[in-house]
Amino acid sequence: MSADAMERQFAPGRAIRVVVVDDSALIREMLTAILNKDPEIEVVGAARDPLIARDMIKQHNPDVVTLDIEMPRMDGLAFLEKIMTLRPMPVVMISSLTQAGADAAMQALEIGAVDFVGKPAMDLRAGVAEMAAEIVEKVKAAARARVRGGRRPSPAATAAKPIGFRSTEKIVAIGASTGGVEALRQVVSALPSDSPAILATQHMPERFTTTFAARLDGVAKVKVAEAVDGQRVLPGHAYIAPGNRHLELSRSGANFITRLTDAPPVSGHRPSVDVLFRSVAAVAGANSVGVILTGMGKDGAAGLLEMRLAGARTVGQDERSCVVYGMPKVAYDLGAVELQAPLGDIAAKLLDACGGEKLRAVRV
Repeated sequence: MSADAMERQFAPGRAIRVVVVDDSALIREMLTAILNKDPEIEVVGAARDPLIARDMIKQHNPDVVTLDIEMPRMDGLAFLEKIMTLRPMPVVMISSLTQAGADAAMQALEIGAVDFVGKPAMDLRAGVAEMAAEIVEKVKAAARARVRGGRRPSPAATAAKPIGFRSTEKIVAIGASTGGVEALRQVVSALPSDSPAILATQHMPERFTTTFAARLDGVAKVKVAEAVDGQRVLPGHAYIAPGNRHLELSRSGANFITRLTDAPPVSGHRPSVDVLFRSVAAVAGANSVGVILTGMGKDGAAGLLEMRLAGARTVGQDERSCVVYGMPKVAYDLGAVELQAPLGDIAAKLLDACGGEKLRAVRV
C-alpha cells in the first residue's frame, strides 16, 4: 500500500512501539506507565519537545506517536504537519478539555491525526489515571489505522446541486468513531442544500462537538449545528449529538424532533450510535437511511440491524476507505449493512436510498 494510505501490520507477538511527546514530565511518566502496563504496547521513547521527538522517531521507527499540542520550540500542530508530510504515521493527539483544546484537536484531525485524548485541566494525575483504558484503546486502534499523508483538502467544492427534495419524512442517521471527523466532513459537505434531514453521532467529548459542528457548518451546503433537545428536524439540516449526551429521534404530533438524554452509556459510549439508530428504527422505520462509518468497536451495529429489519436502507463504509474498519465490519458481519461503499460514494448512495431524482438506486 502506498505511503499516503498505509495500514499497519504486525508480526505475531510484536509489541506496538510508541513514542510519547509531551512537555510535562508528569504526563510523560504517566503515559509511559499506562502504556507499558499493557503487554501489547512498548514505549520506546519519551520526548519533552518535537525536536527531540524527531530524533527518537528516526531512531525507533515507532508504530504510534502520542503528541501534546502546546509545547516549546515547536507546537504540536506544526510538528504533526511535518510528520504527515514527511513521514506519515499514526498520531494520537493529547488535547486539553477546553475550547482552545477542542479547536486545536479539530485542526489536528484535519491535518491527519488518527484520534485525540482529552487531557483534564485539573488534577492531572487522577484525571489521566481515570482515562487509562481509553488511552490504551486509542493507541491500539491507531496502530492499525490507515494513515493518509498531507493536509486533507476541503471537499466543499464537490457538494451536489439541489435535487428538489421536498419530503420531511425521510431521515438519515449516521454513526462514526475513530476517523469519523474527516469521514463525516466528506459525506456531509458533499450533500446538497436540500438534502434530507441528518442526525449524526460521532464519539467525542463535550465542547469538542460544538467546535466540530461549527467547522462542519463552514464547509457544508446543509446547515449543521449541535443538536438541542426538542428542536424540529428539518430537511437541509444536520444535527450533531452533543458530547456526553445521547441523541434520539422522536415525534411531536406530525413532526420529527430531537431528544437528548443523560441515560447511561450504551456500547461503552455516550453519545452512542446504537441509541440513535434504535430510535430512528422505532420512529422512522422504512422512511430512514442508516449509515455507519469508520470507527473502532461495535457501537451502532445492533442498532443498524434494527433499522434494516424495520425497512430502512443501510450503508456501511468499505474496508479500504476506513481509517479503522471496526464498527462497519461488525455491522456487516451482523447482516445490518445492505451495501458497502467507498467513503467518496456514500453521499450519493444515501441520496439514492432516499429516493432523490436522477440518482441511481442502491443495489445490493
